[in-house]
Amino acid sequence: MNITLSTEPIKAINADITLVIVIDKDFKHPFVKPYAKLLKKAGFSGNQDEVCHLPEAGILVAGAESLGHAHIRPAVASAMRALRGKPYKQAAIATYMSHPKCTATLRGLVEGAVLGHYAFDRYKSTKTKGIKRLTISTEEYRGHPIDVESAKRTIAKGIAAAEATNYTRDIVNTAPDDFYPDVMANTAKKLAKTNNLSLTILTPKAMKKEKMGALLAVARASRHAPRLIHIAHTPKNPVATISLVGKGLTYDSGGLSLKPADFMVTMKSDKSGGAAVLGILKAVSDLNLPVEVHGFIGAVENMIGGDAYKPDDILRAKNGKTIEVRNTDAEGRLVLADVLAYAQQEVQADYLYDLATLTGACVVGVGQYTSGVMGFHADPVQKVLYAGETLSGEMATQLKFNRHLRKTIDSTIADVCNIASTRYGGAITAGLFLGEFIDAHHRDRWAHIDIAGPAFVEAAWGENPHGASGAGVRMVTRLIEKISRGEGH
Repeated sequence: MNITLSTEPIKAINADITLVIVIDKDFKHPFVKPYAKLLKKAGFSGNQDEVCHLPEAGILVAGAESLGHAHIRPAVASAMRALRGKPYKQAAIATYMSHPKCTATLRGLVEGAVLGHYAFDRYKSTKTKGIKRLTISTEEYRGHPIDVESAKRTIAKGIAAAEATNYTRDIVNTAPDDFYPDVMANTAKKLAKTNNLSLTILTPKAMKKEKMGALLAVARASRHAPRLIHIAHTPKNPVATISLVGKGLTYDSGGLSLKPADFMVTMKSDKSGGAAVLGILKAVSDLNLPVEVHGFIGAVENMIGGDAYKPDDILRAKNGKTIEVRNTDAEGRLVLADVLAYAQQEVQADYLYDLATLTGACVVGVGQYTSGVMGFHADPVQKVLYAGETLSGEMATQLKFNRHLRKTIDSTIADVCNIASTRYGGAITAGLFLGEFIDAHHRDRWAHIDIAGPAFVEAAWGENPHGASGAGVRMVTRLIEKISRGEGH
């Protein structure tokens, strides 16, 4: 979909359909008033994300609670979803802003349009068509004057972030037999070539030299050999250096601690953390942000077989710590242990973040729409939380570490156990396990982001479709944008 900005009034734009947003159920606003009676007859009340198509009037209306970006984004996304399969190629929409000098709502509008336009139809025999062109008029909801150049920059940023999110969605939604570790490595190669990124890929032989005993144990029962991917955006004179680590389990059967059948479905989504890292690198490089960003991904498949690692095995991770395995379905933390250690060896970063669909316990604790954020120090954690709901509209909440839960991952025969001795606080104990592989330099610079809930939901919600959401991409991209401006670093 092509998005352009026009200085013409909304009614002067040549379009097949016009999108109208009803803000806070205000049917008296000039944008809405001509259609108020028709909307009420149609039963439209203006609730958040509610849509109403009035083909005879040439409009599609969506409701939003406020002019805030967190409400405009999903409202526009809902409108774009409603237009899929309709006989329209060109749409128009006015500009919506919460403040004359604040372009956050305009960016939310653009992101909502791109995210709502998304459909994963790779495996469909018949493709559903959507809008080809969206024209945004500088006519503004409250009559605010629009700085055209500033608006163009905002639109470009919104497109970059949303397209990177859709790029991530495509990776996560792809079936496991079509997307295994070597495919993830090749995907990184294509991105590196297109976006002028540096790339290093470690094979099992190289990983063995790096003494990655935990990652290699998880991978060894699969016919698909693992890959460790290091992809980086390295601009001249960067204002900061950030390392991102992603869990890239291209499929997770649970290993010998086999998942029940119902829980094995959708496990193609266990690569969401690694996919998000690729998406973030795409956005950062598309925006050419003056921040050095390194992405490290452990691409692994956790399967069963005669060579599978077993409960009761003792593994030695790259940093030398030994791990007692008590459940082979707690494999993501084993992969991340080695990738985190490798990332810290290769780059002394100002901030270190890992993204992973790590625990079902996080979903139980905070629901399927919210990411859990953990760390030893408030600063990196608070940066994620602020970049979440305040800047990007992604929901995130802090789960605090505590010394009592740390004791539950003690092992009597190894340095640490891969699962806790209690069923409670599983998201936090997994985060504490990862903390065992954070060195002194990065201890106060690291945060763990558990995206197990929002990464893949089998129903549309907000600006997200059925399936992969691209969780973490917009949130971390906004965090890096903020750091690129010298804010909070």
